[in-house]
Amino acid sequence: MSFNRMVRKSMTAAAVLSATASACLLAPATASAAQSGITLPTPHVNFDYQIGGAYTPPSGVKAVSRDYTADPAPGLYNICYVNAFQTQPKKEGDWDSDLLLKDGNGDVVYDGKWGEAILDIRTPAKQKRIAAKVNGWIDTCAAKGFQAVEPDNYDTYDRYKKFLNKDQAKGLITLLSQHAHAKGLAVAQKNSPDLAADHKATGLDFAVAEECGRYDECEKYTKAFGSRVFVIEYTDKGMSKACSAWGDQLSIVQRDEDVTPKGDSEYVRKTC
Repeated sequence: MSFNRMVRKSMTAAAVLSATASACLLAPATASAAQSGITLPTPHVNFDYQIGGAYTPPSGVKAVSRDYTADPAPGLYNICYVNAFQTQPKKEGDWDSDLLLKDGNGDVVYDGKWGEAILDIRTPAKQKRIAAKVNGWIDTCAAKGFQAVEPDNYDTYDRYKKFLNKDQAKGLITLLSQHAHAKGLAVAQKNSPDLAADHKATGLDFAVAEECGRYDECEKYTKAFGSRVFVIEYTDKGMSKACSAWGDQLSIVQRDEDVTPKGDSEYVRKTC
């Protein structure tokens, strides 16, 4: 960031240091995102996470994430959610059987909490086939007018290390990033803080981080993406920690764990 000379002279030394620190946190666009047609999100804006069902965004919201089956919110920065490393619940039948991860007994491996079958990303050939299907959803995002895409469950490998590893995850996310950029979409890194340092190689432009406040992981994202980090917390304690440490720099929202639409009895939405 450049400063007007007169303004620079009028600043105290402390003010200059503070402004410089803030400027550094605004990470520049990655080379992959700098190409024509790709718009990165504005840092530290009011954000809403609506992947469980779209509803009219609250007043002041400037960015929103919605499932690819929903329409973008008019006039906002819209992030398109796709499940890239696991199937949606009860949707394993939509995939070729050999693309579903299986254990030593030949049984499909499931994310037990959500009932989602894990996709088998262990070979480049399977990564390409999985990417071909997910890229079809990314095409839908672009056609509808979303500005970015959020491929979920990048961190599946970290929860199923008996079967998967980080290089396989990076292989698939790179294919998805390349396709999304070709469609004019920015690409969010969803979770996996330990892979944030690799974001340039994998083509990731900003972050959508679940519970980085609760687990003291937000700094791993900011080191890679500056203040272009959207934080979702699901507990009061996590929200308090996130707001206390990062509320003046990052976009932070607390949602109910099922991310239900407004009007549902379980609906929760709070900001710092």
